[in-house]
Amino acid sequence: MQLDDFDYHLPEQLIAQAPAPERRQSRLLHLEGASGRISDHLFPDIQQLLRGGDLLVLNDTRVIKARLTGHKDSGGAIEILIERVTGEREALAQIRASHAPKPGMRLRVGGGLELAVVAREGELYRLAFPDDDVFAQIERHGAVPLPPYIGHAADAADESRYQTVYAKNPGAVAAPTAGLHFDEALLDALRAQGVDTAFLTLHVGAGTFQPVRVQNIAEHRMHSECYSLSPETVAAIEAARTRGGRVVAVGTTSLRALESAAAGGVLRAGAAETALFVTPGYRFRIVDALVTNFHLPKSTLLMLVSAFAGIDNIRRAYAHAVAQRYRFFSYGDAMLLERAPQAA
Repeated sequence: MQLDDFDYHLPEQLIAQAPAPERRQSRLLHLEGASGRISDHLFPDIQQLLRGGDLLVLNDTRVIKARLTGHKDSGGAIEILIERVTGEREALAQIRASHAPKPGMRLRVGGGLELAVVAREGELYRLAFPDDDVFAQIERHGAVPLPPYIGHAADAADESRYQTVYAKNPGAVAAPTAGLHFDEALLDALRAQGVDTAFLTLHVGAGTFQPVRVQNIAEHRMHSECYSLSPETVAAIEAARTRGGRVVAVGTTSLRALESAAAGGVLRAGAAETALFVTPGYRFRIVDALVTNFHLPKSTLLMLVSAFAGIDNIRRAYAHAVAQRYRFFSYGDAMLLERAPQAA
């Protein structure tokens, strides 16, 4: 398929620049898998759209303050976006500068933190930190890395709202945004009606914002992200299957982790890397329904939801969302997608 097959017109004013006043105040578009029927809801209506016995699988990664600004020894300004922490004193990062930094160069970022450029690895740089706890240093000196389509610098409100209420394991440089709509009260209400919850961890990398640069999508190479899936979550999925419940992934990150862990035909617990690129024609082994936000035109995530719910269904759903003035992208509204029969 071609990249242009996944394009759509989005008025700029529909790109959400701030979250709803309260997490649950977003809207929810429901797309039925078999019929393609579209209906409009408020997000708390998910209580009526899910049923007892279903299992929500949520990504408990925590967004780190991965954006660092400062200067090189020469005085040139730099902006660093941490891609992932790789050791007690090291991290891989993207660096924006007028001239590419060279190995051995020292970089000084906000608050006096000094980093050393160890090596260049493709488009990324390996950086050395002065102390063992890299996460603590990033938290002290960095800023929340809001997506490039959000026009304001991160503030104290973003530090709270660009994080799920169940965020636990630090390592993501972008939020698993489908989870931003849930508050504790809504999760408790779902559990009270018999909808179980289970957790996995996939640390979202900066590559999630990289555009597809080839017209033939089969030539695109996905960025790699690390995930971990516990035996308890595997058991919860097996139990949901046994009782006839659906596995509902909260976010494309949860879906990619689950489908990657089942790539061998059986869902297996453990930690691994995934570069799974889901396009139409993919057959889903684990996930029956998906809670997700609206995705960028020509993005790999739009290809994923098209594979899951059907290309024509997604085209109609997005056209409907634009016409009904839904709010798009990370701080925007949500969808509940049921898997199309042909995608199983």
